[in-house]
Amino acid sequence: MTDINTIKNLRNNHDKSINDIAQTLRINWRTAKKYADQPVWPKPIKQIKRGMMYDEKWGDIVSLWLEEDFRLPKKKDVPH
Repeated sequence: MTDINTIKNLRNNHDKSINDIAQTLRINWRTAKKYADQPVWPKPIKQIKRGMMYDEKWGDIVSLWLEEDFRLPKKKDVPH
């Protein structure tokens, strides 16, 4: 995603040519052309959760428990 923003920035704000962008970023000329001139944004990839916990609706509950535990303050080690 940052590469796409860099390509668009170089093309729109710094008036770089497609060849200059491709050579500077060491990418294919077609890739530079694709992201510099077209309003194309990659679609985010949605992860599908699979397994017994998610088939039986336990996965969401366990995920919530783990998130809550992660937010709790860490225990301090007490020297013996």
